[in-house]
Amino acid sequence: MLATALQYSHTLLQEILQPGEIAVDATMGNGHDTAFLAELVGRTGHVYAFDVQELALNNTAKRLAETPELAKRVTLIPAGHETLDQHIPADCSIKAAIFNLGYLPQSDKAVITLPETTRQALDALLVRLAPRGRVILVCYYGHVGGAEELASVRDYCSALPQKEYNVLNYQFINQQNQPPILFCIEKKR
Repeated sequence: MLATALQYSHTLLQEILQPGEIAVDATMGNGHDTAFLAELVGRTGHVYAFDVQELALNNTAKRLAETPELAKRVTLIPAGHETLDQHIPADCSIKAAIFNLGYLPQSDKAVITLPETTRQALDALLVRLAPRGRVILVCYYGHVGGAEELASVRDYCSALPQKEYNVLNYQFINQQNQPPILFCIEKKR
């Protein structure tokens, strides 16, 4: 069976993220990706995880507390991913980042990621992205505002210079209910 966007996002991260490296979970949500990244970076790596919702911070902290070794590898940042510049030094080399764009499942559907803040975060990430590093964006767009953010992400990714980046678009085109669409930005050098 073909991998879902979520499954494929993890494959793309596993292929490149090694112990000792730095990763970013730009939308920590319920902490699944944060914990996954913390496992991949190992004892000597670190994960910066961002979210604006207290529920997301609490759920992620709870998930990490189940494995205290993972919790030591993560900094939970109670702010939007657009503040990445304020929390991660400019000379920090980030090997991988993941975004799940949309809203936090089982929460207020009015609190969504926005095209402007996502572009700000991408700009800050790309200047810090290590050679052969990857930024994964999983776009959930079946909500009010989702189609606009999807279009913004598609435009942003399409405009990246081919000499510097490879950009992958992975999606199912025959499924109902707006299945998520994955974008992967890979820095060439």
